[in-house]
Amino acid sequence: MTRPPRRSGYTPGMKTAVSVPDEVFERTERLARRSGRSRSEVYSAALREYVARHDPDEVTEALDRVVGELGEEPDAFVGEASRRALSSVEW
Repeated sequence: MTRPPRRSGYTPGMKTAVSVPDEVFERTERLARRSGRSRSEVYSAALREYVARHDPDEVTEALDRVVGELGEEPDAFVGEASRRALSSVEW
């Protein structure tokens, strides 16, 4: 029987040290315990989500996906609401 290669740590990927406020650490510990995940998994998921929300390319891609799902057909309500709003604006 062949054993899989040993990793240098218990988690794959880059290891780094960061400082977090005690409250964040304690809340993360509770969340990790309740969800049955490691602290590393919780921090990685949080960072992944943060980067996705704040990376302009990711935001643009997400908006493009939504527009693609909704289609580009004109919406009668939006058109009428736009006309009414613009008619009350002094140009």
